[in-house]
Amino acid sequence: MKFVLFSHSVVSCWNHGNAHFQRGIVRELSARGHEVVVLEPADGWSRTNLVAGQGPEVVARFHETFPEIRAVCYLGPADIDPVLDGADVVIVHEWTDPALVADLGRRRMTGARFLLLFHDTHHRAVSAPHEMAALDLDGYDAVLAFGAVLAETWRRHGWGRNVHVWHEAADLRLFGPRPDIQPDHDRDRRDLVWIGNWGDGERGAELDEFLVEPVRALALTATIHGVRYPDPARQALARAGIDYAGWIANADVPRAFAGHRMTVHVPRRFYATDLPGIPTIRMFEALASGIPLVSAPWADTEGLFRTGTDYLTAETGPRMRQQIRRILADRDLAADLAARGRETILARHGCNHRVDQLLKILSGLAPHRFNSNRLDAGRFAPNRLDADRSGTREAAR
Repeated sequence: MKFVLFSHSVVSCWNHGNAHFQRGIVRELSARGHEVVVLEPADGWSRTNLVAGQGPEVVARFHETFPEIRAVCYLGPADIDPVLDGADVVIVHEWTDPALVADLGRRRMTGARFLLLFHDTHHRAVSAPHEMAALDLDGYDAVLAFGAVLAETWRRHGWGRNVHVWHEAADLRLFGPRPDIQPDHDRDRRDLVWIGNWGDGERGAELDEFLVEPVRALALTATIHGVRYPDPARQALARAGIDYAGWIANADVPRAFAGHRMTVHVPRRFYATDLPGIPTIRMFEALASGIPLVSAPWADTEGLFRTGTDYLTAETGPRMRQQIRRILADRDLAADLAARGRETILARHGCNHRVDQLLKILSGLAPHRFNSNRLDAGRFAPNRLDADRSGTREAAR
């Protein structure tokens, strides 16, 4: 099969964590024999900022690190049309320009033979519902929402049909324990690492309560990676004795985890209140890497993990200090959390699991065209799609 993904950027994850999951999905599909092409705007905000801050060589490094990911920059239809030729499935990420979102829907409505899916991985459904309501998704066969509460929001508003929950997950080809680069002695590792962006102030108070203040109070050795930290935030980190290390390539994150004894999960406010049950991608990646984790207030309403077994929780800043102290003082507890968390990821939350789910969704949308056995086998035969457009629309309803 030929998959085409529209992404804000797969090359850049500068303030764009969705790229992590998209890369993992592309790599998993490619490993199964499918053809996958990612289209991203040549002037995308994330990519532009990444190159401005890190230099053009960062793009070359991406291609060296992920040679199986084929990324094509586009400026207009002349760049898009050749890639769409022969596509079986097109997945459009919600950061895509609304005009292009609508154009792809019209193509589907007027005879395009690919299945067309919209992929929502943001909180705009609750924080800016007018923006989502304005999207023209009439031609789309299904919506993929990265949490049950988000999927229900889509259904309640009637924004799209065939809404499916499709959580993010860890790229298990990238994330795992790294004893080969871990210091010989546990005492040589730094205490705590947190990898995440400032978040436009959406978790500023939470970061202070559940990260900065505990590190200061416990006099920990700590590192923060991320971008868009304003000067006052950097000054607060410095006062707490935290090393601010700036942007980090996602391929280097397993090494960063291995050099520290634990991490924390601090979700943006919308995911702790309005959209519970949706963890940050870093939670999947951290647990996959076998590093003990404590989560700030966040409700695992979908039972993705085993709370208290895979990770610890802290409802308040003082409780966060207690939990951090427990992990750092008890090697057996730390080892058990690391093992249990990774066990759950391997069983349920790798990109391989999400590709399995995606292929089942495609089979359900058009069972007369998308046989699950043939999906797993790779590309379809040349007559892979029915010519009857009306039949396609009925099958996708």
